[in-house]
Amino acid sequence: MVYARAAALMRQTGIIFLLTAGLAACATVTEPVAPEATAPSAPRASVMDPTPLPAPAHAPDPAPETRFRASAPTQYVVKEGDTLWDIANVFLRDPWYWSEIWLLNPQVRNPHRIYPGDVLTIQFVEDRPRVTVDLVPRIRIEALDDDPFPISALQTFMFRPRVLDAETLDAAPYVVAARDERVIFGPGDQVYVRNAPDAERYDLYHLVRRDRVLRDPETGENLGIATIPVGEVEIIRGGEPATAVIRSGQRESIRGDRLIGFDDDPDLLFDISRPPPDAEGQVILLFDAISQIGTYQAAVINLGRRDGVRNGQVFAAWEAGRTTRDPISGRANDVVQLPEEEIGTMMVFRAFDKVAYALVIKSTRPIREGFKVRHP
Repeated sequence: MVYARAAALMRQTGIIFLLTAGLAACATVTEPVAPEATAPSAPRASVMDPTPLPAPAHAPDPAPETRFRASAPTQYVVKEGDTLWDIANVFLRDPWYWSEIWLLNPQVRNPHRIYPGDVLTIQFVEDRPRVTVDLVPRIRIEALDDDPFPISALQTFMFRPRVLDAETLDAAPYVVAARDERVIFGPGDQVYVRNAPDAERYDLYHLVRRDRVLRDPETGENLGIATIPVGEVEIIRGGEPATAVIRSGQRESIRGDRLIGFDDDPDLLFDISRPPPDAEGQVILLFDAISQIGTYQAAVINLGRRDGVRNGQVFAAWEAGRTTRDPISGRANDVVQLPEEEIGTMMVFRAFDKVAYALVIKSTRPIREGFKVRHP
């Protein structure tokens, strides 16, 4: 099971934690606490990748021999800066199969934590090739708590979006005014809420703003109304109107912002996996962007739970191939359609019935509306 982890840096003690996101695990550097007879003098690093590379879902099951690259070395020495994803690309044609060819050394407590100097070796076990790790003696400093950390550790880059139908949004309570005459409000401000007859003191709500209607670019189907997260409010007095205070905010609140309950908050602890093999959709909305997004920004795709999409699934993003004139061929108005190009990776972190929000984990070019997302 793959989990994202958080880690904190403590420079003076030499303990380094690292925040990792699914596929993007990073190496960290730790200072040795005692000299080693056989170790180099340079500081040791730990490849802190607490997230194992996931086994493929809905994929054919080729023999392990066919998964190895023809150029794969028989041995590989882990270096500072390596990640499991990098190392998987050294050995395998498809890094998603890393967990299936890994053989755990009994001395390794955590198979997803390796260090510079460790030697990875291809060995045949029961006539099947496997990758094993040979330990190099050393002193390491590690955190005692090794429990999986929920992906909510990435909340700096993520948010709690809502896609609602028009009836639900129109019936939701809304901010009608503030205690003073200002037109924008923020954390600590007292506001008045209409259409909340059942609200009671201490009730908490998400504060959202209508964005736009989402439509399928192929069929024109109404997929729901996207909302923009604004903040959180707490009811301090019921009534009509009710009185509330803004507890936190991602942006300024204005009249008309809607209050949505916490009932359907998602569980942000989930597996990293691949979507169904035939899953193909498009980016239909950029979050908090006008024309393009990049790493650690979010978008809406026109695939949802009804299409088999779940939180944690990873898609490849493809740039549409443009057309260009060919002035060399000699034919009049000769137009060439250039091929699509894979430009990034997106992870679903909130799936609704008809759409899903996905975080850009990696991109080599800006991602725009209309770009395709597919099984990687």
